[in-house]
Amino acid sequence: MDESGRPQPGSGTTDDHQAARPGPTPPPPAGANGTARANSVPHTPRDPEEPPHKEHPEDATPADEGDTSDTAPGSDPFAQRTPADEGDTSDTAPGSDPFAQRTPADGDDSAPPAQDPVSQDDTPPTRTPATSGRRPTKAPEPRGGLLMGRPFGVPVYVAPSWFLVAALITWVFGGQLDHVLPGLGAVRYLVSLFFAVAFYASVLVHELAHTVAALRFKLPVRRIQLQFFGGVSEIEKESETPGREFVLAFVGPLLSLVLAGVFYLGMLAVEPGTVPGVLLAGLMISNLIVAAFNLLPGLPLDGGRMLRAIVWKITGKPMSGTIAAAWVGRALAIAVLIGLPLLTQSGALGEGAADVSGMDTVTDALLAAILAAIIWTGAGNSLRMARLREHLPELRARTLTRRAVPVESATPLSEALRRANEAGARALVIVDADGEPRSLVREAAIVGVPEHRRPWVAVSGLAQDLTDGMRVSAELAGEELLDTLRATPATEYLVVEESGAIYGVLSAADVERAFVKAMARPS
Repeated sequence: MDESGRPQPGSGTTDDHQAARPGPTPPPPAGANGTARANSVPHTPRDPEEPPHKEHPEDATPADEGDTSDTAPGSDPFAQRTPADEGDTSDTAPGSDPFAQRTPADGDDSAPPAQDPVSQDDTPPTRTPATSGRRPTKAPEPRGGLLMGRPFGVPVYVAPSWFLVAALITWVFGGQLDHVLPGLGAVRYLVSLFFAVAFYASVLVHELAHTVAALRFKLPVRRIQLQFFGGVSEIEKESETPGREFVLAFVGPLLSLVLAGVFYLGMLAVEPGTVPGVLLAGLMISNLIVAAFNLLPGLPLDGGRMLRAIVWKITGKPMSGTIAAAWVGRALAIAVLIGLPLLTQSGALGEGAADVSGMDTVTDALLAAILAAIIWTGAGNSLRMARLREHLPELRARTLTRRAVPVESATPLSEALRRANEAGARALVIVDADGEPRSLVREAAIVGVPEHRRPWVAVSGLAQDLTDGMRVSAELAGEELLDTLRATPATEYLVVEESGAIYGVLSAADVERAFVKAMARPS
């Protein structure tokens, strides 16, 4: 094969925005756009400062120039070490076969990880017909309950927990209507249910404001979900500038304030003390609460995103903004936990202290604990996602790729492993008579073949045919790399240069190890 070019540095960023929006009775936490990528991710990264290994043997593909593996001649190149594993303590003796007495269940690195961020394929090593022309499959769309529609192309889900809070709002608001409009009788619960639906429609408008702004800035939105304590907008990428981050966070509370103004104008047009008047008053107050709560300056609330943008602008470091806003969010969680029950006991929220019963005290304390837990957890998640974004550029296809050797489909497995051993490679690519890659031999399949059977097993029986999605560029890095792997789940991918030349094989397990190692490093 032709020799490849030298490794090029890659970069990439990612994040997923998730925000909790407050629910009607006591306002729930709402956050601009939290980020949840999903997704777990990958195998130990190779140190970019490691010196490149010697030139590839003539029969090896130009892959993995950063490989520091020092496989001795005669040893099995598929021993349990990866080029990316620094400080590997593998003591496989030269000439020994690590596959002889091992299966994936025995701790083999090729066994699928407990949580694979790229959703790697765990199906048996059967081959896909080369003539199938199968197109890469997209990752399944995340679900979140009952699909209500796709405004602006973004799916909106109602979580099962929403029905619980809707019933709670109907019961509580219905009891209040009995005092304000005693003549309604049982119809008051129908009016209360209408209020619950209208309120969450307002929350949806709040979330759609974030969605429209994100799409305007070309940031993909995975979904909107209405749940127990409000709503969540899952924005998959981080804003490129602090100004855009500020706008993205502010538009939600702004729309809630606009809705409150609209409902106030509606109140002026109807007679006070009527069902329309009471409904409009309730919706106005609820939207004011949503806006005010979301403007509190702590993650994961919209105000926390705005604070993050301000600190980011001042320091020039998005991570500094995240740390500041997350710790303010944690302080806010403690303030809610302690302050809400105290305010209720003191009568500062409208009722006299003498009117507060023991049950009210317990209810307020429970609500405060739930709100505090949601805010504290959201702040912690924001810190973890910031660390993820900080380390994602370290995931580069070029430095994680394994050296590979080309073999023909009829080659016995033992002979293919011998060639790989001589080349110091850890992957096998099946090529046709013209040298074009057709399939990849799965490492997990090799593990399952006993040593005494290997001379009689052709590599073609252990291979998976290549699809378009299983060919990835050596220049991919960070978020772009992970998105590519998620789009076509598999255990191995063929890495190619821009010219189309084979660079090597990328294992999804190696990507996961690299991610875990990167995340373990202090920020």
